[in-house]
Amino acid sequence: MEERLQKLLSAAGICSRRAAEAYITAGRVTVNGHPAALGERADLDRDEILVDGRPLSPRPEKVYLMLNKPRGYVTTLSDEKGRRTVAELVADCGVRVWPVGRLDLNSEGLLLMTNDGDLTDRLLHPSGEVEKVYQVRVRGEVAGAAERLAAITDLEGERIRPARVRTLRTGSQRAELEITIHEGKNRQIRRMCTACGLTVERLRRVREHTLELGDLPPGRWRYLTEREREELQRL
Repeated sequence: MEERLQKLLSAAGICSRRAAEAYITAGRVTVNGHPAALGERADLDRDEILVDGRPLSPRPEKVYLMLNKPRGYVTTLSDEKGRRTVAELVADCGVRVWPVGRLDLNSEGLLLMTNDGDLTDRLLHPSGEVEKVYQVRVRGEVAGAAERLAAITDLEGERIRPARVRTLRTGSQRAELEITIHEGKNRQIRRMCTACGLTVERLRRVREHTLELGDLPPGRWRYLTEREREELQRL
């Protein structure tokens, strides 16, 4: 059956549909010997589809896992600077999976990884409004920090939805906050804290949508339970 190439690459666990568009535009995909075009359709059983010169494999079983990302790892499958990647931490799962969303180099916590391109697109699309919860340790002028952070609706000229902020514990110069956001702009929480005169000492994601990090040790991963998978698919 003919399907769009973006869907075929996603179903084969190569990348998400959005990333597949970049693959096609860059000329990395061919169909029966000719460079593929955006929107082109093909039949995996009839046509020869190559990605970087290698045949597109049959659709693998979909895999869903949760990683507790530690500091010092980049959220990519490879890194031109030679830094450690989250792919190294899940290499023993036996299947090529990619991260859904990002945590920057010095951030920690829950990172969903999968080879399900459709789910990736749904979770990352702005209309999904996926809730993400972080525990953030800050220092500086912590008095009234939660209220100041929750009031931010503009970051350097970029409109953002207000965050929900709750103080977990506080001292004279340090506080631990729980910050809930829905958009996940680039380094959003760190930029919010900077705007409020706060320095982030630790940033850890503890929940995303219905997934809870729980007591999973740093650097370790586990497969999602059947219930967790079902709840994600209902998004």
